[in-house]
Amino acid sequence: MRVILILFSLVFSIMTFAEGDVQKTAFQEGEHYTTLDSPVKTSDPSKIEVTEVFWYGCPHCYKFEPLINRWKATLGDDVNFVASPAMWPTRRPGLPENWMEIHARAFYSAKALGVLPKLHDPLFRALSVDRKLLKSAAEVAEIFVANGVEKDKFMKVYNSFGVSSQIKQADARAKGYRITGTPEMVVEGKYRISARMAGGQAQMLEVASFLIDKVRAERNL
Repeated sequence: MRVILILFSLVFSIMTFAEGDVQKTAFQEGEHYTTLDSPVKTSDPSKIEVTEVFWYGCPHCYKFEPLINRWKATLGDDVNFVASPAMWPTRRPGLPENWMEIHARAFYSAKALGVLPKLHDPLFRALSVDRKLLKSAAEVAEIFVANGVEKDKFMKVYNSFGVSSQIKQADARAKGYRITGTPEMVVEGKYRISARMAGGQAQMLEVASFLIDKVRAERNL
């Protein structure tokens, strides 16, 4: 009986090890994520950078927010999470070509004013739920004023050199990432994840966690 128990314990240990090994190699490059030919420089080389590329007018991004917020809370101190607004020229009649840039400016203005935690959801809701177009600085200002920000203060920051610089950096970053839609994620400036490749939004976060561990292991070699 003792021999049988020992054998059973051995088999169980081997199966558990094998299962863990399969889990570690479950996500494959080219199938669940892509590796960029030219990595994009990260903002803080001392940390593992995870970037979410989003757009306030993207309903999928709005749906992704609760998932990614819970996931962010589990990240280690060695991980730096960055939200980066997407922007590409708009070809829809009645909308300005820089429509998405207007929304990106709203994001960086809120950040500069220190009110991003308060304004992030209202901006999302305005575009993705209430279907407001927010196609001008004046329309965006209404959202800020409704949430306690003085209009003059908002307009000054909205048109500032600092916000304009961040807009250029975000646009260059997205182009370097080869973004094809939103939301998408990039780990360490070189591993790109989309919902289509990962198999869904929750799976995107699983792949991101896998890649964080991969980068962590590579750094410790």
